[in-house]
Amino acid sequence: MSIISEAIRTVTSVATSVGAGPSHLETVKPGSTLPTDVPVKEDAADKPAPFVFPQGKHIIVGVPGAFTGTCHAQVPGYINQLDAFKAKGVEQIAIVAVNDVFVLKAWKENLAPSGTAVRFISDDSGAFTTALGLLFDATPVLGGVRSKRYVIIANGDKVETVAVEQVPSQLTVTDAKTILAQI
Repeated sequence: MSIISEAIRTVTSVATSVGAGPSHLETVKPGSTLPTDVPVKEDAADKPAPFVFPQGKHIIVGVPGAFTGTCHAQVPGYINQLDAFKAKGVEQIAIVAVNDVFVLKAWKENLAPSGTAVRFISDDSGAFTTALGLLFDATPVLGGVRSKRYVIIANGDKVETVAVEQVPSQLTVTDAKTILAQI
């Protein structure tokens, strides 16, 4: 078994063991329930917590890697258009990456030095992304498994729409302008 195959098996095992269940191991689609029992990190490496989706509209933006070229071009659109999203009833926008919490915090500070309400969520183990069925092998470019580039629009924990880039280095269906027009 290759190292990559073993890593994917391990991440899938983690997602299953924390309650993601087999139904979440298929690719997320409209009508799916978001996994709320998979731990992620936002504030500190030693404070994993479930990713909670209270009632209201949420946008989850999955990216392959903090500070990478396409991700670094994509995320500012969500930060800059936050008021426009809120005007359309969006309660929160969360950026999710299979990176550690320290990298995500540094990336947020780099992109929004004055602060932003956009959340930057570390899925460092890949368990949340695996539960969505959106993990892929990015070893040749990023050194390991990562999240596909996606955007989920959800109401509470119920998925309304899912957009996934066919080519992770492109922004054809997941840029802020395109998603804003769908709401």
